[in-house]
Amino acid sequence: MRKFKKGLVYLLFAIPVITQLYPLLWLLMYSLKTNEEILDGNFFAFPRAVQWGNYKTAFESGSYLKFLSNSVFVTAITMICVILLSSMVAYAISRFRWKYGNLVMTIFLMGMMIPMQATLLPLMIIFKNMHILNTHWSLILPYIAFSTPVSVFILSGFMKAIPHEIEESAFIDGASIYRIFRSIILPVSVPPMMTVCILTFINIWNEYILAATFISSEKLKTLPFGVYTFVSQYSVNYGAIGAFLVMGALPVILIYFFLSNQITKGMVAGAVKG
Repeated sequence: MRKFKKGLVYLLFAIPVITQLYPLLWLLMYSLKTNEEILDGNFFAFPRAVQWGNYKTAFESGSYLKFLSNSVFVTAITMICVILLSSMVAYAISRFRWKYGNLVMTIFLMGMMIPMQATLLPLMIIFKNMHILNTHWSLILPYIAFSTPVSVFILSGFMKAIPHEIEESAFIDGASIYRIFRSIILPVSVPPMMTVCILTFINIWNEYILAATFISSEKLKTLPFGVYTFVSQYSVNYGAIGAFLVMGALPVILIYFFLSNQITKGMVAGAVKG
C-alpha cells in the first residue's frame, strides 16, 4: 500500500512535468526540421538531419537583434517603473494609518479584474490624442498599468509583516519617511520585489495583443513579430519560425530557471506574512 501511494504521488508529479516540458521539446525538434519533415504530418518524429541553419536564418533574416533590443527596452523600462510605483503604493497602504487606505487597496485589486482586451479601443483613442501612438510609450504605459495591481498586492502583503519597531527606532534617530523607505523597507523587501520583477518580465516579454494594436512601425516592433519575417505570399519557412520562437523563449526560460526560488520565496512571504 505504501509503494502504491508513493507511485501515485510520482505519477501526479509526472503529469504536470510532462505537460509543461513536452511543448518545449516539441518546439525544439520542430526548429531543427526541414519544411518537408514538418509538413509530412509526423509530429513526434525526430529530425532526420539536424537543421542548425534554421537558427542562422532566424538570427540573420529575422532581424533578431532589432526585435530583441526593442523587447529589452520596453520590458526594462516597464519593470523599473512597476517596482518604483508599486513599492511606494504598497508602503503607503501597508504602513500608514490613513482613512482611505483600504479603499485604495480595493481599487488596485479591482484593476486585476479588468481584461486587457477591453481597454484596446479607449487606449487607442487616448494615445492618438496624446500623439504617442506607434511609439514604445504606447506599450510601456498600459504594461505598467496592468502590472502594478498584482505587484501592489504582493508587496503590501509582505510589508504588513515588517515590525513597526524598526520604523519607530529610525524615527527616533531622526530619519525621514523617505529615508526609512529607501534604507529599511526596500532592502528588506528584496524577495517579493524579485517575484514582481520576474512575473512582470514573463507577462510582458511575449505580449502580442497590445503590441499588434499600437505599433505599426517595423523598427519599433518586439520579438513576437519576428515570426512574420519568414511568411511570404507563396511560402513559409516553418523551421526558421520554430528557431525564432526558441530564441525568443530562451531568455524567459533561463531567467525563470535560475530565479524560480525567488518567485517561491516572494509569493510565500507575501501570502503567509500578510
